[in-house]
Amino acid sequence: MGKIKAWDELTICDNFLFLKVMQNKWICKRLIEKILSIRIHRITYPVTEKTIDIRYDSKSIRLDVFVEDDQGTLYDIEMQTTDGDTPDELPKRARYYQAMMDMDVLNKGEFYTKLRKSFVIFICTFDPFTAGRSIYTFQEACRENSKLTMGDETTKIFLNSQGNREGLDPDIVAFLDYVNGLSAKGRFTKDIEKEVKKVKEHKETRWEYMTLMMEMKKQWNEGHAEGKAEGKAEGKAEGIATTTLKFIRNQLKRKVPYQQIAEDTETSLDEVLRIAKESNMVY
Repeated sequence: MGKIKAWDELTICDNFLFLKVMQNKWICKRLIEKILSIRIHRITYPVTEKTIDIRYDSKSIRLDVFVEDDQGTLYDIEMQTTDGDTPDELPKRARYYQAMMDMDVLNKGEFYTKLRKSFVIFICTFDPFTAGRSIYTFQEACRENSKLTMGDETTKIFLNSQGNREGLDPDIVAFLDYVNGLSAKGRFTKDIEKEVKKVKEHKETRWEYMTLMMEMKKQWNEGHAEGKAEGKAEGKAEGIATTTLKFIRNQLKRKVPYQQIAEDTETSLDEVLRIAKESNMVY
């Protein structure tokens, strides 16, 4: 696990701060409306395992922006600052989040025909498809006739803060520039900036962040030390088996999102999933 980022250094690109800012309903709703060019009457944060709440306790750490509008449509919004170890990692991550939303509905006893219209939105600080666009929208379509869509009501959207901005809403242009570290322009982005400052001035939230980071660092150090001891006893010291395995298993027990574990340990998502399967801790 790398150096813990200082609280004052956090920006909108850091998951913890981004998720806290998205707890402002007006900002979260407006961001969705601007990205999708729609109007939403209201949004709620469902009280489910994927609630927007960020908490550290004996069971889990949740880091999802998961909201529902008044029509029952579901939205998952994620800030992405790394594109993974393989070209297909980000698309498969989007597929995973889509599946999580569907399972949330089915786990409540609903039949599959009751699956909701849903959107997975990734805000990327890099170009995920290297085509220069600022927004990529994917829906299931027929290979033989691209105008024929599946109609399963699922959409995956990737925003690229490095793109060309062609045809984008001015507020989304300003937002992506802000993600890139430029000054806030326009009412919407300035409201986001105000919320960022408000969150960062909140002493309890600062303490929450530091407590979370220090606990994760502690677990990392414990796992690292134990792994080295085990490796020495076995006469070997081979990467994942001797330095991060215990930490990964501890995080899996807490049901930390797989991608978060991968990022915290600088391990590939595939490796984390492999360990989860071998340890019977898939969720």
